[in-house]
Amino acid sequence: MKRTRIAALALATASAALAPLLGQAATAAEGTAYLQDPAGGEKTMKSMWTKDEMHKLEAQFRFHPGVQYRTVTRPGPSGAPDYERRVPDPKTLAWLPGYEFAWSVSDSTLVKKAVTVKEGEHPIVVHAVLRDADRAKLAEVRKELTGKPPTGREKVAGDRRIACDTGEYTVEWSVTRSGYGTLGGTLRWNSSCEQYRTAFAADHGQQR
Repeated sequence: MKRTRIAALALATASAALAPLLGQAATAAEGTAYLQDPAGGEKTMKSMWTKDEMHKLEAQFRFHPGVQYRTVTRPGPSGAPDYERRVPDPKTLAWLPGYEFAWSVSDSTLVKKAVTVKEGEHPIVVHAVLRDADRAKLAEVRKELTGKPPTGREKVAGDRRIACDTGEYTVEWSVTRSGYGTLGGTLRWNSSCEQYRTAFAADHGQQR
């Protein structure tokens, strides 16, 4: 019986890992898996106060490109032709973006902006639009969240595949808490798949 093995991949940075399973989405490792606005760590957020300085809204957005591909069978080395392996097929590379929103809602007590509390349940609306270089809308997600805690994070899956190497895109996002306001921003994303092709090519040359 022929043996099959799953080939391990490594990006040129050596810090990214791909999951070459049939039909499975794969992303780069921590640090390159998403784009964030505002840039920084998990607690880095944009913020605003209401006009009376009694209520504060903070928000953050992460764009997950989410690369996908399929695998094909390749023969083993000359000394063991029955030792087949499955490797990624560069021709099947595509992006399937996902969207992640974070928020924090605070209320002043006694002194404006000085002493705040985070309590209660909140209605949160998250929204994102992906646009191409001509500003045409290619994908959009919008979700109304009810009964959410004052601090939270929500991931929203996208349903639109984007072809590799089709240029730069803009992601517009917003987080709204009724009565508090809306925070948002934009991100730039390059759809190049070159780093993945490089990793795939390097793996194809392995004959261990």
